[in-house]
Amino acid sequence: MLKKLFVLLAATFMIAACDQPAPATAPPPPPPPAPQSFMVFFDWDSAKLNPQATNVVGQAAAAYKTKGSARITATGHTDTTGSEAYNMALSLRRANAVKDALVQQGVPATAIAVVGRGMQGLLVATGPNVREPQNRRVEIVIAQMMAAAPMDDAAYCKALAVKWRESVRRDSVASEGPAAIAKCDAGDYKAGIPALVKLLNDAKVPLPPRS
Repeated sequence: MLKKLFVLLAATFMIAACDQPAPATAPPPPPPPAPQSFMVFFDWDSAKLNPQATNVVGQAAAAYKTKGSARITATGHTDTTGSEAYNMALSLRRANAVKDALVQQGVPATAIAVVGRGMQGLLVATGPNVREPQNRRVEIVIAQMMAAAPMDDAAYCKALAVKWRESVRRDSVASEGPAAIAKCDAGDYKAGIPALVKLLNDAKVPLPPRS
């Protein structure tokens, strides 16, 4: 009889557990916006921007300014005429010419990376020593920078507690610090976070970043 009672209780517990709602999960973050790209073409054996190329650079600079926070990569290419070493240097000169033009249009130099690929990555596949205009180019790619997600209350409370333990003299706040940390451990972040922030500010200790 006792055995049957245990089996019945176990079955009841399992059914109750199955009835519990699944914990809510946070929705996944949205994907980053697709990079925006522009193409600048050059005359043969030249790193000078012609009027059409200058116009494209202006469009790229304007697009960058609408992003708020973005990075630009200018990647230079050549056709298949000339030596590999010469074309690598030429592709870099082209990329730097585009960078200089972007800077003149108001784009910060620190936001621009330049890459030279020489004859690699042909837009139009050709044999050697072919003057293909579409291969003589710089590709401008503008990628939106995604802001770091802010810490949740639990993670930030923990970061504040670590900072307090590392930086604040315990003998001066013997009870306030542990009490604030205990509130965080109990899930009372509305009380724990402000208390720890005040203790760190009073001690002139920089707060940990929230993101």
